[in-house]
This record gives sequence, C-alpha cells and structure tokens, in this order.
Amino acid sequence: MILMKKMISEAIEEQVHLMNASAELDAATIASMLEYPPDAAMGDLALPCFKLSKILRNAPVKIAATLAENVKVPALARIEAVNGYLNMFIDGAYLADQILPEVLSKGERYGAPDLGKGKTVVLDYSSPNVAKPFHIGHLGTTVIGHSLKKLHEFAGYKCVGINYLGDWGTQFGKLITAYRLWGDKATVEQGGIDKLVELYVKYHEEAEKDPALNDRARAEFHKLEEGDAENIELWQWFVKISLEEYKKTYAQLGIEFDSYKGESFYTDKMPAQVQKLRDMNLLKIDDGASIVDLEEYGMPPCLILKRDGSTLYPTRDIAAAVYRKETYDFDKAIYVTSAGQSLHFAQWFKVVDMMGYDWADKLVHVPYGTVSINGAKLATRTGNVILLRDLFALAIDKVAAIMEEKNPNLADKEKIAESVGVGAIVFYYLSNNRIRDINFIMEDALSFDGNTGPYVQYTYARTCSVLSKSESYDKNATLTLTAPEETELLKVISRFEETVRDAIDAYEPSIITRYILDLAGAYNRFYHNCSILGAENESVRNTRLALTEAAKTVLGNAFDLICLAKTEKI
Repeated sequence: MILMKKMISEAIEEQVHLMNASAELDAATIASMLEYPPDAAMGDLALPCFKLSKILRNAPVKIAATLAENVKVPALARIEAVNGYLNMFIDGAYLADQILPEVLSKGERYGAPDLGKGKTVVLDYSSPNVAKPFHIGHLGTTVIGHSLKKLHEFAGYKCVGINYLGDWGTQFGKLITAYRLWGDKATVEQGGIDKLVELYVKYHEEAEKDPALNDRARAEFHKLEEGDAENIELWQWFVKISLEEYKKTYAQLGIEFDSYKGESFYTDKMPAQVQKLRDMNLLKIDDGASIVDLEEYGMPPCLILKRDGSTLYPTRDIAAAVYRKETYDFDKAIYVTSAGQSLHFAQWFKVVDMMGYDWADKLVHVPYGTVSINGAKLATRTGNVILLRDLFALAIDKVAAIMEEKNPNLADKEKIAESVGVGAIVFYYLSNNRIRDINFIMEDALSFDGNTGPYVQYTYARTCSVLSKSESYDKNATLTLTAPEETELLKVISRFEETVRDAIDAYEPSIITRYILDLAGAYNRFYHNCSILGAENESVRNTRLALTEAAKTVLGNAFDLICLAKTEKI
C-alpha cells in the first residue's frame, strides 16, 4: 500500500500543479492526506479535497471532479468525486500481480520497512526487583518493551534489550538480616524466590515489633556496599535465585535479553556524573539534599543526592544512560515504564540535556497504563499481588480443558495449551492502547470467538491446515481473482508494511494487534465464502492457495512482532 500511495500521490501532485503551477504541495504531503474510508462503498482510499481548497483557490467539489477526471493510475479500478472527496477503488488484478508474488518471494521479510539500517536502538524494559516475585505489574513493561524490540529489529535496527534489574538498595540489607535470623541454605535452595519473599515479609512483620532490626539491616547493607565478602556472596546468590525464576517466565513469552546489568552495575559510575553536575554549577543544596532546579521548565527539582550523600534513581539513570551511549552508541534509547514515572523521566531527561549531552533528544519514555484483574482469586499471601506464573498457569489450564473438549486426540496438547494460554494473555493486553488502564477479564481473553489471541492463533492454524491438505500448488501459475473476498484479503495484506511503520512511529504494539484482527477477519470471510481445495478450476485453486499462504506468512510475521506463538494446530 505504501508504493500504491506513492503512485497515487505523484499522479495527484502532477494534476495539482497543472491546476496551479505555483502550488506548494508535494507528493509526500498529499500521501499524508490520504485516508482509509470507514465504508468500502466510499473507496479503498480517499482524499478530502477541502485540504486543497485554499492552495488551489477553488471549491472542494470542483477540485475533486477535476482530479477524478484526470488522475490516471494503473493500480486503480476507478475514481469517483463525491461531495468534495476523491474516492479511489484499488484494482484487484493489480494487487494480485504485484502483492501476492512479493509476499511469496519475501516470506518472513515481507512488510519489513528499511528504516534502521546502520542504526542502534537500546531498549530498557521488564526490570523486576530482585528477590521479589514477577507479578502482573511487570506484564506491561515486559510485553510492550519486547514488542517494540521486535518491531525495530524487523525494520533493520540493531537492538539491545536491557533488563535493568532492581538489584541494589536497602532491601538487601533487610533480606540478609532475615536470612541470618530465620533462613538456611537448604530451605532457600528448595523454596527459591518464594522463600526469599517469605523471609522479606517476615522481616517487616518482626521489624514492626522490634525497630532495632532496621538498624541491623542498614548495617548489613553498608557492609554490602563496602564489599564484605559474605554479604556479597549472599547478594549474588539472591540475584541468581531470582533470575532463574524470572527466566522461566521469559521462556514462556519467548523473550531473551542482551544484558542483565542492573542498578548495582552503576554504583561506581555515578560519582563522575555527580561531579560533572557540580563542575557545571547545576547542583544546588536544598535542605541538605543536592538537587537540579527545573523550575524554569515547569517541573519540580530533580533530586540527585540525599542529605546523607546517597544516590537516588535519577542519579543511577543518568549514569546508566551515559554508559549505554558510550557502550552502544545508540541512535535511540527507549524506556518502557508505567505512566506514573513520566515526571521522573521528564526530569532526568532534562538534566541530561542541561549537562550538554547532545544525545539527550534520543531518549524516549514509553509509558503505559495500569492493569487490574476481576476478582481476587489470584491474590497471594504477600498482599494484593498477582503473580504472572499463576496467571499463566490458570490460562494454560483453562485452554487445556477447552482443547480436551473440542479436540481430545490432538497431539502435543500441553505445548499447544501453553502457547495459546500465554498468547491469550499477551494478545489481550496488547490489544489495548498502551496508555489505557486495563481491566483483565480472563473469560474474554480465552474465548476462541471474537477479538482474542485464541481466535487469531486458530486462524493461523486454519491456514496451515489448508496448505497441508493441498499437498502442493503451482506458485508460478497465472492468478485469477473471482470473488470480492479475495480482493478484500489482498487489500488487508498490502497494508502490512504501512502498519509496521505506524506502530514504530507511535511506539504502539496495539496497532499490530488490530491489524492481526483485520487480517484474521478477512481470511476467515474468504475461507467461508470461497471454496479453496474444491475450487471450480486449477487456476482459481492455485490463486486461493497462494492467498492462503500469503495470509499465513503475514499473520506469522505479525505474530512475531507481539510475542505470539505461531500455532500450526489447535
């Protein structure tokens, strides 16, 4: 569709300049004006000529009529002028000749825009706190972040996925204290992260009765900061236990990271940035704390050091950004966190700018809304926390039960149930605009009907089934479109690259999920209304099998962009 828009826009540009030689309007601007009409009867593309009225000093109705009469583009079957709109109808035969061969030849690279050649993107996402369970609050940063990584990789960027672990701070003094008082190695090895959480909770319960424990915890963390061998060994053990647990969840999602450098890695890199702030006279003392005044930018001050001289999140984030720029020389650094941290990022981004780093404008915060789940059945004893592993397990069990009822003889049921169950949660989450707050309803997410993950994965499995039953077909045969559903399916397929570009520009994975639903809907209408394997002749059969393979390819490519497994059977 991008190429088609270019051809149409260039043809319109030519006519615009014939109407007014001095008109300052190029094809790229015209392309940005093109719209997708809400009703197919109004065309596949439309140009509101109201936007040209001032430039051409003429009525929109007359402009549309003139363009309809004179614009000639091979890709268009017809053009109509209606109430000041130029409505354009794409020729199905042209799509079949141009789009289908391109999809079949490019395969997994179909729809990949050439945006990132020679460019590097660093993405900071997921980043759970060590020794705490991976809960539902991490779902957003994890799946949005990884989807953005996959999108940028697809567009040719070199991507570095960073899991900025919360692996430093006073909580480790508390955990070390709890372990020394009530823990033992065998029990923790057996209980894993759950045992660490149990010890952490017990510490807080006991500290309420005996506040002196807080002094002991601070002392233990101080020893850790000073490099005490025993505390370092315990801390590294806690991190190892936590990562082992987190990686199980990442494996279910098909996610791998390029770096697990957490907060602890930057402890020796912060002093240089604090000194730079001092040298530039950007640091001010306010009630004993060191701050950067941001009043002229309409923001509260950015705290760099506490009264006792200890660092804060902005200090670490600034040091981390400098290290990542020096290490990866990024063209863009993306941070995926909750919308509640928007002010924090705006503040330290501005501080980086004030420090004279000319890459400050390459820092991007991608915020997302909150998520809640109906009911409290998954609440754990640690409070109102819903663990992702529990949520995934529930979804997998429910899908397995549905599959047992619908297809009891299916092979690899456990593996498929995991792909569909986990995929249902991911798809449900990413179906919403990322900034919206989400109320998660499990029954809706797991439905095989409607706008759900199981529905689109079932559609993908359907394309696989059709192709496996066909044995083979002539991919070089002349293509013959005989039904409107075929043309409509091709039109949706042709929009894929444009959709990918839009998702990257907006940092919005939901643009991909909505496209997947459009494509699944178009294929299912085609499947139900057009006989494929039993087509009336070989030419039509070949065409419909080619359409099925193209739909499978593009669905699979789109699935990859949102961490959704490609299920060949359900």
